[in-house]
Amino acid sequence: MATEGENPQATAPSAGPARRSAGRAVVGRLSWGLADQAASSMSNFAVGIYVARSLGLTAFGVFSLAWVTYGVVLNVSRGLATDPLVVRFSGVPDASWRTAVVRSSGTALGVGTALGAACLVVGLAVGGRLGPAFACLGVVLPGLLLQDAWRFAFFAAGTGRKAFVNDLVWCVALVPAMLMAARAGSVSAFVLAWGGSAAVAAVYGCFQSGIRPRPTGAREWLREHRDLGYRYLVENVSNSGASQLRAYGLGAIVGLGAVGVVRGAELMLGPFMAVLMGLSLVTVAEAARVLRRAPHRLGPFCLLLGGGQAVAALLWGGALLLVPDSGGEFLLGSVWSSASELIVPVTLGVAGAGLGTGAAAGLRALGAARRSLRSQLIASAFYVTGGLGGAAVAGTAGSAWGVAAATVCSSAAWWLQLRAALRERHQKPIPEVRTS
Repeated sequence: MATEGENPQATAPSAGPARRSAGRAVVGRLSWGLADQAASSMSNFAVGIYVARSLGLTAFGVFSLAWVTYGVVLNVSRGLATDPLVVRFSGVPDASWRTAVVRSSGTALGVGTALGAACLVVGLAVGGRLGPAFACLGVVLPGLLLQDAWRFAFFAAGTGRKAFVNDLVWCVALVPAMLMAARAGSVSAFVLAWGGSAAVAAVYGCFQSGIRPRPTGAREWLREHRDLGYRYLVENVSNSGASQLRAYGLGAIVGLGAVGVVRGAELMLGPFMAVLMGLSLVTVAEAARVLRRAPHRLGPFCLLLGGGQAVAALLWGGALLLVPDSGGEFLLGSVWSSASELIVPVTLGVAGAGLGTGAAAGLRALGAARRSLRSQLIASAFYVTGGLGGAAVAGTAGSAWGVAAATVCSSAAWWLQLRAALRERHQKPIPEVRTS
């Protein structure tokens, strides 16, 4: 409403340019997010393809188990360190952001050091084919987690360009590292090359941000954000832990080669798998901004986000069905013949997961940690049951179809919880704003 003496006709047009400016800012941040995810996706895709061609089916299965284990540790770090950062420090003043990032990145580095030491001990104790790979994973975990923490920090600040540059640095460092690993020809060498190049990008992130991680601030960070952090920890670990249980269970039921086959099929969906894994880098921060500025737009924003990913995954999977065997064998070598049979169920699984991540971003932005945790526990139970139950009934293909059915059902659970959370928020009374 205009105040006395103010011309409403003069002030109304300013709303249009303001909305357009805000829209351009959102598009800009999302564009950098897409660019960063493209760099991350392509590097993960290239690593997987290179390792599959260099090592063969069984050794690639061992590498895939190390990769899945890294995913569990990564989600521990995100739950405790960077998820609370994105939810509570997106779009805040620079001084508040810097103070938070010092402790958040220190927490990520501390998690990497502690769990890396545990991985190293387990790897040395296990021995055999798996042991050396896990021991090397333990060595590189601190660098991997710190690099991921910088990406979250930059997106929280709305400077996605820096996250993109950091991922490019990792990609550049990967090239000579992978060539050296290929000469060694072992799973351990590839794990060290992959994680060592991430450490280069992690160090570069310190120069980009002008911030040095402070692991001693981890205790204070965990205490201040325990209402979100511990719930996100359980939620994230149940997600990646379900993947790890499925991988280990598939290896035990069918064999290590089956793990490599499933990973090979997932690699063909690599761009979307990587986007799903790192989705909260962009979407949670953006959803939090939408919630602050236009709460009524959060639901449509999440639907557009999830629906867009699902459609894109289906289109990509459809294109993969047209790839000739010669092209697939060029990419995956001996892994292709078995992996190509799983493209349809893996595509459906990725599409279902993509639809669900839209709702997950909304729940994170709302800070509805209980509902988010409930949804993830349901999804994890579906995933393990579908993946292992399918493997027991019909081997590798049965596991893939079981996971596809599980992710579609899980997506429905996520959206029901988001709908309930939005309804609860709308029912809350809005406090009266004092003008004096």
